[in-house]
Amino acid sequence: MIDEKGVPATQPHQGRFMRRGIYLLPNLFTTGALFAGFYAIVQAMNGRFDYAAAAIFIAMVLDGLDGRVARMTRTQSAFGAEYDSLSDMVSFGVAPALVMYSFALKGMGKLGWIAAFIYCAGAALRLARFNTMLEVQDKRWFQGLPSPAAASLVAGMVWVAVDNHFKGVDLRWAAWVLTVFAGLTMVTNLRFYSGKDINLRKSVPFMFIVLVALFFTLISVDPPIVLFMLFLGYGLSGYIYGVICLYRRHRDKGLPKAE
Repeated sequence: MIDEKGVPATQPHQGRFMRRGIYLLPNLFTTGALFAGFYAIVQAMNGRFDYAAAAIFIAMVLDGLDGRVARMTRTQSAFGAEYDSLSDMVSFGVAPALVMYSFALKGMGKLGWIAAFIYCAGAALRLARFNTMLEVQDKRWFQGLPSPAAASLVAGMVWVAVDNHFKGVDLRWAAWVLTVFAGLTMVTNLRFYSGKDINLRKSVPFMFIVLVALFFTLISVDPPIVLFMLFLGYGLSGYIYGVICLYRRHRDKGLPKAE
């Protein structure tokens, strides 16, 4: 059935969507992140694992920019949120799993692809939970390891290995443990600091700028090792914070109640 405007009456929402269009700027960053994830898969198939790992890090940077750009320019949309989730699944779910599988896990048989699947499934579940809890969770914390950090952890190990001339077969068990660790940590209830409470529009102390400059200087010394250690520390931070919270709860239970 066609209405008086020539739009099928059974698809009114589709007609409005086509007339409204989408915001260009934030979705350009999302498309760039999606391309970087796809490029990582292609380079892993070609045996260029250093390029593949670097592409995942580039996808992480672009993914961090699209949301901030959308908020700063007030161009958030439901389409952008869905597109970002699909891009994240490719760049931080499928791509890291395939890169690690091609590099170190392929020769392990079933154990290898099971580890890669655990990571891939963990990323999918992590993104699904994040989308459903977006309105109720504390913005200062992520529940479970964020998929970009998990992807950077996996890609970082590959980059370090290639940069130091290790073969995948030499590190297959370490790669297996790290891949499973990253996949399971994404679906835990551990809390990881999000950094979303940092307001870029407010002034900061001069020492903060000095620390940022020192941080980039440290990365330039040996990017693969520094980035890998950085994300490994972040991946462990949720467990450390969880142990601290558990200790505090037990300590508070042991204190005498006030009269």
